Amino acid sequence: MSLEKTELKARIEAKRKEIEAQIARLKADSIGGANDSIVKLQSKLSNLENDLQTGWDNVSEAVAGKLNRWLSDKD
Repeated sequence: MSLEKTELKARIEAKRKEIEAQIARLKADSIGGANDSIVKLQSKLSNLENDLQTGWDNVSEAVAGKLNRWLSDKD
């Protein structure tokens, strides 16, 4: 795996853990409005998993670009 993909993988894994922690906090708080946020965050993780179905060794430049956009998404 190239250095760029290794770096991208590390950044993606860190962001994934951050989102998983956000979901856990929202579930623990169990605020009524938090359900929408939980669904939105879970959807982001699901989209990520779909993009990585073929594994890191098979990530194309197009998918890498999409992953970089995913990382910069602030929603």
